[in-house]
Amino acid sequence: MTKVAVIFHSGYGHTRVVAEHVARGAQAQLVAIDANGDITDADWQTLNDADAIIFGTPTYMGNVSWQFKKFADATSKIWFGGGWANKVFGGFTNSASPNGDKQVALITLQTLASQHGGIWVSLGLPPSNTKAATADDVNNLGGSVGLLTRAPADASVEEVHKGDLKTAELYGKRVAEVAAKLAV
Repeated sequence: MTKVAVIFHSGYGHTRVVAEHVARGAQAQLVAIDANGDITDADWQTLNDADAIIFGTPTYMGNVSWQFKKFADATSKIWFGGGWANKVFGGFTNSASPNGDKQVALITLQTLASQHGGIWVSLGLPPSNTKAATADDVNNLGGSVGLLTRAPADASVEEVHKGDLKTAELYGKRVAEVAAKLAV
Protein backbone atom coordinates (compact mmCIF):
# COMPACT_ATOMS: atom_id res chain seq x y z
CA MET A 1 0.00 0.00 0.00
CA THR A 2 1.17 3.50 -0.83
CA LYS A 3 2.16 5.60 2.19
CA VAL A 4 1.11 9.25 2.18
CA ALA A 5 1.94 11.85 4.81
CA VAL A 6 0.33 15.26 5.21
CA ILE A 7 2.64 17.71 6.97
CA PHE A 8 1.09 21.00 7.96
CA HIS A 9 1.24 24.01 10.20
CA SER A 10 -1.98 25.60 11.46
CA GLY A 11 -1.98 28.81 13.45
CA TYR A 12 -5.68 29.02 14.30
CA GLY A 13 -7.03 25.56 13.48
CA HIS A 14 -8.51 26.22 10.03
CA THR A 15 -5.55 24.72 8.16
CA ARG A 16 -5.68 21.70 10.50
CA VAL A 17 -9.29 21.06 9.46
CA VAL A 18 -8.26 21.22 5.80
CA ALA A 19 -5.29 18.92 6.51
CA GLU A 20 -7.63 16.38 8.12
CA HIS A 21 -9.80 16.34 4.99
CA VAL A 22 -6.78 16.03 2.68
CA ALA A 23 -5.55 13.14 4.85
CA ARG A 24 -8.98 11.50 4.74
CA GLY A 25 -8.96 11.58 0.94
CA ALA A 26 -5.40 10.27 0.75
CA GLN A 27 -5.74 7.82 3.65
CA ALA A 28 -2.66 9.58 4.95
CA GLN A 29 -0.89 10.05 8.24
CA LEU A 30 -1.01 13.58 9.65
CA VAL A 31 2.16 15.30 10.87
CA ALA A 32 1.69 18.63 12.63
CA ILE A 33 4.38 21.29 12.76
CA ASP A 34 4.21 22.80 16.23
CA ALA A 35 4.04 26.48 17.21
CA ASN A 36 7.86 26.59 17.29
CA GLY A 37 8.19 25.19 13.77
CA ASP A 38 9.38 21.79 14.94
CA ILE A 39 8.44 18.15 14.41
CA THR A 40 9.61 15.02 16.23
CA ASP A 41 12.19 12.48 15.09
CA ALA A 42 9.31 10.02 14.59
CA ASP A 43 7.62 12.59 12.33
CA TRP A 44 10.79 12.92 10.24
CA GLN A 45 10.81 9.14 9.87
CA THR A 46 7.16 9.18 8.77
CA LEU A 47 8.04 11.69 6.04
CA ASN A 48 11.12 9.74 4.96
CA ASP A 49 9.10 6.51 4.73
CA ALA A 50 6.24 8.10 2.76
CA ASP A 51 5.80 7.60 -0.97
CA ALA A 52 4.02 10.96 -1.15
CA ILE A 53 4.17 14.08 1.00
CA ILE A 54 1.48 16.75 0.97
CA PHE A 55 2.51 20.12 2.40
CA GLY A 56 -0.01 22.41 4.10
CA THR A 57 0.28 25.90 5.51
CA PRO A 58 -1.75 29.00 6.11
CA THR A 59 -0.87 31.94 3.91
CA TYR A 60 0.40 34.72 6.15
CA MET A 61 1.54 38.00 4.70
CA GLY A 62 1.56 36.54 1.18
CA ASN A 63 3.57 33.40 1.85
CA VAL A 64 3.91 30.30 4.04
CA SER A 65 3.93 30.68 7.83
CA TRP A 66 7.33 31.09 9.46
CA GLN A 67 6.78 27.77 11.21
CA PHE A 68 6.40 26.00 7.87
CA LYS A 69 9.43 27.86 6.51
CA LYS A 70 11.49 26.66 9.49
CA PHE A 71 10.44 23.10 8.69
CA ALA A 72 11.25 23.63 5.00
CA ASP A 73 14.71 24.94 5.84
CA ALA A 74 15.30 21.93 8.10
CA THR A 75 14.73 19.62 5.10
CA SER A 76 18.07 20.78 3.65
CA LYS A 77 19.81 17.85 5.36
CA ILE A 78 17.50 15.48 3.48
CA TRP A 79 17.99 17.44 0.26
CA PHE A 80 21.77 17.16 0.59
CA GLY A 81 21.53 13.36 0.52
CA GLY A 82 18.75 13.20 -2.09
CA GLY A 83 16.47 11.51 0.42
CA TRP A 84 13.21 12.76 -1.06
CA ALA A 85 14.14 12.58 -4.75
CA ASN A 86 11.35 11.12 -6.90
CA LYS A 87 8.75 11.30 -4.12
CA VAL A 88 5.32 12.53 -5.09
CA PHE A 89 4.35 15.89 -3.59
CA GLY A 90 1.31 18.09 -3.33
CA GLY A 91 0.34 21.14 -1.36
CA PHE A 92 -2.40 23.33 -0.01
CA THR A 93 -2.84 26.66 1.66
CA ASN A 94 -5.59 28.48 3.50
CA SER A 95 -6.16 32.19 4.07
CA ALA A 96 -8.99 34.45 5.17
CA SER A 97 -9.29 36.24 1.83
CA PRO A 98 -10.52 34.74 -1.44
CA ASN A 99 -7.10 35.53 -2.93
CA GLY A 100 -4.83 36.56 -0.08
CA ASP A 101 -1.81 35.89 -2.33
CA LYS A 102 -2.30 32.15 -1.79
CA GLN A 103 -0.69 31.44 -5.17
CA VAL A 104 2.65 32.67 -3.82
CA ALA A 105 2.44 30.20 -0.92
CA LEU A 106 1.56 27.35 -3.31
CA ILE A 107 4.50 28.20 -5.57
CA THR A 108 6.72 28.14 -2.47
CA LEU A 109 5.49 24.62 -1.69
CA GLN A 110 5.91 23.52 -5.31
CA THR A 111 9.44 24.95 -5.36
CA LEU A 112 10.33 23.08 -2.17
CA ALA A 113 9.13 19.84 -3.75
CA SER A 114 11.07 20.58 -6.93
CA GLN A 115 14.24 21.37 -4.99
CA HIS A 116 13.96 17.88 -3.51
CA GLY A 117 13.65 16.38 -6.99
CA GLY A 118 10.02 15.51 -6.39
CA ILE A 119 7.05 15.04 -8.68
CA TRP A 120 4.32 17.66 -8.08
CA VAL A 121 0.64 16.80 -8.41
CA SER A 122 -1.69 19.57 -9.55
CA LEU A 123 -5.27 19.89 -8.33
CA GLY A 124 -6.72 18.40 -11.51
CA LEU A 125 -10.21 19.81 -11.00
CA PRO A 126 -12.01 22.41 -13.12
CA PRO A 127 -12.96 25.64 -11.37
CA SER A 128 -16.51 26.43 -10.31
CA ASN A 129 -16.68 29.72 -12.12
CA THR A 130 -20.29 30.24 -13.15
CA LYS A 131 -22.64 32.89 -11.76
CA ALA A 132 -24.47 30.15 -9.87
CA ALA A 133 -21.30 28.88 -8.16
CA THR A 134 -21.05 29.11 -4.36
CA ALA A 135 -18.53 28.36 -1.63
CA ASP A 136 -20.14 24.92 -1.38
CA ASP A 137 -18.90 23.98 -4.87
CA VAL A 138 -15.74 21.98 -5.54
CA ASN A 139 -12.77 24.19 -6.46
CA ASN A 140 -14.77 27.35 -5.93
CA LEU A 141 -11.54 29.37 -5.63
CA GLY A 142 -10.35 28.15 -9.05
CA GLY A 143 -6.98 26.68 -8.09
CA SER A 144 -4.87 24.51 -10.37
CA VAL A 145 -1.30 24.30 -8.99
CA GLY A 146 -2.59 22.85 -5.73
CA LEU A 147 -5.42 23.19 -3.24
CA LEU A 148 -6.64 26.66 -2.26
CA THR A 149 -9.01 27.07 0.67
CA ARG A 150 -10.58 29.97 2.50
CA ALA A 151 -11.73 30.48 6.05
CA PRO A 152 -12.91 34.03 6.77
CA ALA A 153 -11.00 35.69 9.61
CA ASP A 154 -14.06 35.68 11.86
CA ALA A 155 -15.04 32.07 11.04
CA SER A 156 -14.67 29.25 13.53
CA VAL A 157 -12.86 26.07 12.51
CA GLU A 158 -16.28 24.49 11.92
CA GLU A 159 -17.01 27.12 9.26
CA VAL A 160 -14.38 26.26 6.65
CA HIS A 161 -16.32 26.25 3.40
CA LYS A 162 -17.91 22.90 2.51
CA GLY A 163 -16.71 23.12 -1.08
CA ASP A 164 -13.13 23.60 0.09
CA LEU A 165 -13.33 20.56 2.36
CA LYS A 166 -14.75 18.40 -0.44
CA THR A 167 -12.01 19.70 -2.74
CA ALA A 168 -9.45 18.85 -0.04
CA GLU A 169 -10.62 15.24 0.08
CA LEU A 170 -10.57 14.94 -3.70
CA TYR A 171 -7.06 16.41 -3.85
CA GLY A 172 -5.75 14.03 -1.18
CA LYS A 173 -7.24 11.14 -3.14
CA ARG A 174 -5.62 12.39 -6.36
CA VAL A 175 -2.16 12.65 -4.80
CA ALA A 176 -2.48 9.13 -3.35
CA GLU A 177 -3.64 7.73 -6.71
CA VAL A 178 -0.74 9.34 -8.57
CA ALA A 179 1.70 7.99 -6.00
CA ALA A 180 0.20 4.50 -6.35
CA LYS A 181 0.49 4.62 -10.16
CA LEU A 182 4.13 5.69 -9.98
CA ALA A 183 4.96 3.01 -7.39
CA VAL A 184 4.07 0.24 -9.82
